[in-house]
Amino acid sequence: MSTGRKRRRRRRTGPAGIFGRVLSSVLLLESAALAGLLYYSGILPEKLLILLGIVLLAVTLIVFIMSRNAENRLRYVIGLLIGFLMIAVLTIGGFYLFRTMQTARNITSLKEEVTRVGVYVKAGNEDSFDVKNTEYHYGILTALDRENTDSAIVQIRDEYAVPVMTREYQTLSDLVDAVENEEVDAVIMNSAYIDVLEEMDGYTDIRDRIKEVLMLTITSKVDADARKPYKDGNTFALYISGIDTRSEELLAKSRSDVNILAIVNTKSHQVLLLSTPRDYYVPLSISGGERDKLTHAGIYGVQVSMDTLGMLYDIDVDYNFRVNFTGFKKVIDALDGITVVSERSFQSGDYSFTEGENYLYGDAALSFCRERHAFEDGDNQRGRNQMAVVRGVINKMLSTDMLLHYNDVLDAVEGSFELTIPYETLSKLVKEQLESPARWNIVSYSVTGTGAEKVPYSMSQTAYVMIPDEDSVAKARDLIQQVYAGATIKK
Repeated sequence: MSTGRKRRRRRRTGPAGIFGRVLSSVLLLESAALAGLLYYSGILPEKLLILLGIVLLAVTLIVFIMSRNAENRLRYVIGLLIGFLMIAVLTIGGFYLFRTMQTARNITSLKEEVTRVGVYVKAGNEDSFDVKNTEYHYGILTALDRENTDSAIVQIRDEYAVPVMTREYQTLSDLVDAVENEEVDAVIMNSAYIDVLEEMDGYTDIRDRIKEVLMLTITSKVDADARKPYKDGNTFALYISGIDTRSEELLAKSRSDVNILAIVNTKSHQVLLLSTPRDYYVPLSISGGERDKLTHAGIYGVQVSMDTLGMLYDIDVDYNFRVNFTGFKKVIDALDGITVVSERSFQSGDYSFTEGENYLYGDAALSFCRERHAFEDGDNQRGRNQMAVVRGVINKMLSTDMLLHYNDVLDAVEGSFELTIPYETLSKLVKEQLESPARWNIVSYSVTGTGAEKVPYSMSQTAYVMIPDEDSVAKARDLIQQVYAGATIKK
């Protein structure tokens, strides 16, 4: 071989070959990083992880062989293109996987619940109120939510170094009347009771009649005992709740507007979605047998809602998935809207919905799933509408449009959702599905009832409630037991 040809070959294989080797090394490191991240995530079965590792190693080897020298320019260029493309794919895939894992761990980490306890005075007296005044008398409820009230009193005493003189009242209306009639200087109560008062005759304008002058935060740990480890073949019950709060605070205790139980059998791949109307008139787990609207259970904490539904259907509710409606709007907006199929045409506030497909953004979707007064069957239709919105969100998330909004959706999810299934359990469920892919049989059922006027536990006057239809409750219990037994429920 002539000296000139040797020199030309060295020129082609020198810097070009080094660049190809560097590219192959970067690709190898990217492949190892993604494989390690997948292993750490716990969602990929070992066989698939090994197969992926072999494929990535093979591609890296091909890139190395094709790009180690530039003697064959076409092969060299193709090798570089494959290398750059794979690095881009692995980088993007690794980023999305990391963000997904991070979000999943954040929403499944053990959280605290927050109770907002407010100090309220008669409208017009807020500017003159001084929490350090030692002569004030505060009205409090004798029994309702007394633990949080007492904690708030302790906070006031400790923070402001003043005595807190109290007078007790049996009912919400008596408490509010006392401050309006100036029997007491202020009242101390759970801020969620403001929403309850607005349901009562004569108090719909309560926000104009009493004013908040101090807000105290009472924190409590979510019951860790409920976070049971998942076992192969187990059936578990997941409580899905939509909390009715005006703030963006996910953890604030508030009325539960959505009350759905998902009974999941991972062995038979059966899911029962059981919807219970918010006004269902049932004993709460903390009411000593007195009946209340199911929605009011959320005022006393998510565990009370879970235990109350457990009492109704004779089961243990293992986990909960909670969404804040304010945050839910953010998720839908982050998805750039969703398509919702409505069973009928109706009007809700400023929005009109037609039978069939409706493309909705956050505010409209929230209005759609909260409306009940436009329907003869009220809560029952609202439950079906809520499921339609959930299906719309799922369909949009499964579409290719999701890739365009992925980061925005993850940001919205982190502040809007809470899931008490531990991450390790969640990843194990995903891994089992990947190991044994199967179609899931998902069946929905809603219990029914009849409207009536009763005095709920959390209220001091008659209000609309729904008396449970025992036949529908019995059928729900039977469906639940079928899922636990591994049976396939026909739609």
